[in-house]
Amino acid sequence: MIRRHVLVTGRVQGVFYRDSCRREARAAGVTGWVRNLPDGRVEATFEGDPQAVDSLLEWAQRGPEAAVVDHMTVNDEQPVGDTEFVVR
Repeated sequence: MIRRHVLVTGRVQGVFYRDSCRREARAAGVTGWVRNLPDGRVEATFEGDPQAVDSLLEWAQRGPEAAVVDHMTVNDEQPVGDTEFVVR
């Protein structure tokens, strides 16, 4: 079990990034959360099997079709035992 904290910069608000992220995470069996930040970035945590988390990180680098991801920062965190993936 691993956990990653992600900050995504670019055109990532108003393009269904959060809802698409929730769908992708649930399909991959990844738990955590995603939210918009006031500065226009999206913040998320992904927790689960290393391969599933890595797959979701690859998706997050692209985002949904209308998104334009300019930069993504990923940091390791200690797993906290989230039981679902939610939009905050």
